[in-house]
Amino acid sequence: MKLLVTGGSGQLGRAIVRLGSDQHQIVAPGSVELDVTSARAVRSAISETRPDLVIHAGAMTDVDGCERDPITAYRINGLGTQNLAAATWSAGIPLLYVSTNFVFEGELDRAYLEFDAPRPISVYGASKLAGEHAVAALNPQHYIVRTAMVYDETGRNFVNSMLRLASEHPKLTIVNDQSGNPTYAGDLALGILLLIEQPAFGTYHLTNAGTASWYEWAVRIFELSGLDIPVEPIPASQFKRAATPPANGAMQNMAAASLGIELPDWQDALRRCLQRRIEQAG
Repeated sequence: MKLLVTGGSGQLGRAIVRLGSDQHQIVAPGSVELDVTSARAVRSAISETRPDLVIHAGAMTDVDGCERDPITAYRINGLGTQNLAAATWSAGIPLLYVSTNFVFEGELDRAYLEFDAPRPISVYGASKLAGEHAVAALNPQHYIVRTAMVYDETGRNFVNSMLRLASEHPKLTIVNDQSGNPTYAGDLALGILLLIEQPAFGTYHLTNAGTASWYEWAVRIFELSGLDIPVEPIPASQFKRAATPPANGAMQNMAAASLGIELPDWQDALRRCLQRRIEQAG
């Protein structure tokens, strides 16, 4: 299968290329090479590439940046996705759109299912939900894949930020009343590659199994890294930021699990990521 993957320079895009290139022919432009906010550029990319399926992994994922600049957030996450949905429909090919747990308000006392009603409380969540609506309205051959707390060995993410901060400070304070599913980009990529092999269009939650607060995640990062650094749990109210993440950002994989697609436990994924990080550094 020939795949066009947007956001090719991002965590998920890189993982899809790394793990899927043996089975698929993959073209993965970054945002510089493909500006999804340009309908003409999107149509041209699809016309020139002639893919069998498009994976839209590119997005404005700076949550606080979206809150400060909602116009840009909606242009990239909403309009950009709309351009891809319209172009793939016109070309008669499926579109897989990567969305987020931020589409939920975070007030349920259980993990969110694919069928729970989205109610975003941030610009980031609202702009990604706008993308979901565009995909569902414009291309019947679609997969919407919601994920959460994505990280990999390199780049800007929570794991690497914690390891950097641990080297700069004698102790850390981390929010303990917001939780979700830490998700390793490599496992997410494999889940997506399995999903597109099946013509089972719809909405899916793909995250590593299990949940953790930001505090619990940080503590486990340091434990697995052999770092002895004090970590103090604090409420989110003491950590000022532009956007408000959902307090309960946990999602449950019901739909993909029915197809036999389940991702490993988040602690197992974190262990593998940290080991790969060491191997790459050495």
